[in-house]
Amino acid sequence: MAAKDRNLANTFNHSMSNHTAIVMNKVLQIYKGFEGLTQVVDVGGGWGTNLKLIISKYPRIKGINFDLPFIVKDAPNIPGVEHVGGDMFNKVPNTEVIFMKVSD
Repeated sequence: MAAKDRNLANTFNHSMSNHTAIVMNKVLQIYKGFEGLTQVVDVGGGWGTNLKLIISKYPRIKGINFDLPFIVKDAPNIPGVEHVGGDMFNKVPNTEVIFMKVSD
């Protein structure tokens, strides 16, 4: 539905980006698991907010933001992040680490 309704998609993506920023800022304060990594793929990464925050703390990491093509086409340019469109149920880019945020 969001793919067909641009206003709904925009509202959803803004909401997810804001929620992601709140959570990831807290995670990065305490979690050290990104140290030493060189590449991370964020599956379902929306506009790349997670990777933007991760790379701001760990600039050696190359980020690949992987989401549906209609989502990544609106993603902002983020230094160190490549936006890749695709379907996670078909194939995910090869990488050192796959990151996927889930909620219940």
